Amino acid sequence: MSERSTGEFGLIEWIRSRRPRLGPDQGVEGDVGDDCATVRFRSPSMIVTTDMLMDGRHFILDRDGPEAAGFKAMGVNLSDVAAMCGVPRFATVAVALPRRDAVAVGQGLDAGLRRMADRFGVHIVGGDTNAWDGPLVVSVTLMGEPHPLGSPSRSGAKVGDAIFVTGPLGGSLSRGRHLRPNPRIREAQAIRPVMNPTAMIDLSDGLSSDLGHILDESGGLGAVLDEAAVPIHADAIDQSTEDGVPAILHALDDGEDFELCFTVRPEEATRLPEGVTLHRIGEVVAGPGIRLRGGDGRLTPVERRGFDHFRERAKS
Repeated sequence: MSERSTGEFGLIEWIRSRRPRLGPDQGVEGDVGDDCATVRFRSPSMIVTTDMLMDGRHFILDRDGPEAAGFKAMGVNLSDVAAMCGVPRFATVAVALPRRDAVAVGQGLDAGLRRMADRFGVHIVGGDTNAWDGPLVVSVTLMGEPHPLGSPSRSGAKVGDAIFVTGPLGGSLSRGRHLRPNPRIREAQAIRPVMNPTAMIDLSDGLSSDLGHILDESGGLGAVLDEAAVPIHADAIDQSTEDGVPAILHALDDGEDFELCFTVRPEEATRLPEGVTLHRIGEVVAGPGIRLRGGDGRLTPVERRGFDHFRERAKS
């Protein structure tokens, strides 16, 4: 970058220069450079989500680098859109850069954000850039369109519903997989018309916690999970050999897997979409609480030990 490019406006101009000029064909009538972006949606309604990530909490900048932080920041928002079976369209990004390396961090952050956004056809249409003496903070707001058949909420689960997840769980933090989310946009689009989910959530805070949100929002229901059916990631098995914690507990509690957890009526549970791997792990029952059913049929209560921003220390 030239000397002129070392300040805030130079960095913004550098970011603009690396983006293609968007126009009406992309649904963009005005973007970076104006006070507000002007975008066009095909649907009469839209879905909006925001996630804020902080150095020392969701990543460690000196260890992971700014590109990984940007990649994750966009990815966690895309995972939220997947949980609504939506189609992501536009994003804005607000950052507080550490003053000591503001330009270099901003460039790396932009690379990670764009790499994830481009993968899902998302246009970054604006935001805000600041520098301060604190750590890196990045907040992404993502806008998208709901599925034509509607977006499942967290509150529609019913007694008797089957519970599914889209992939193996646990161990993401110890192996750095939490920095490489794989938003299940395609899977959600395939699931919605075939299985008609009654409730859906992405697994960011851990299965025990996030499934608990569905059960709470659905009127205080409970769940029985079959221990043998819960898919355990190889990372969780490796971590279990190191720390002595059973791998199943890592799968239940670790979080940041960014898989989808959803419920469907029993008659829909066998209508599996083509090309999507799903794991049926249990069922919704009356009465609160999650219980794990072992191979001998014995039920063991499951504590919600997923991540809580107000209770836990750094997640990274």
